[in-house]
Amino acid sequence: MFQGESNISIDDKGRMAIPTAWRDTLAAVCGNRLMLTYNPFDPGCLWLFPQEEWRRARDQVGALHSFNTAHRQLRRALIGSATELAPDSHHRVLLPASLRQTAGIGKRAVLIGLGDKFELWAEEAHQERMATTIAAEDITSEMLALRI
Repeated sequence: MFQGESNISIDDKGRMAIPTAWRDTLAAVCGNRLMLTYNPFDPGCLWLFPQEEWRRARDQVGALHSFNTAHRQLRRALIGSATELAPDSHHRVLLPASLRQTAGIGKRAVLIGLGDKFELWAEEAHQERMATTIAAEDITSEMLALRI
């Protein structure tokens, strides 16, 4: 559904414009209702979900047993910090300061479409991550089966 990478500017009020390439799809898929939350696995990155995909992810995480410390942390990061976003008439969304600050997102960011959701990266964190290759010992059997 969503793929590609866009460089994004964040204005002084903490707003970013949804890239033109994704506006029609977002309107059709989720009526422009989005959820922004922390990416608990990659520092410098937030996740942006269309509302229906968010519900699916939220329900799965919410079903995890709360006696497990990692489960509680995942719930805090994803569900506890989730913020609903709706674009204004200029297709801008307001990114909460607390989420931007924790992810280190300043004036420049990168929005990446990952199929079912987006990643919003601090520009420097994205550059560092993309400069890193997958180590041989990290290649899984599923990756070996790919024909790319």
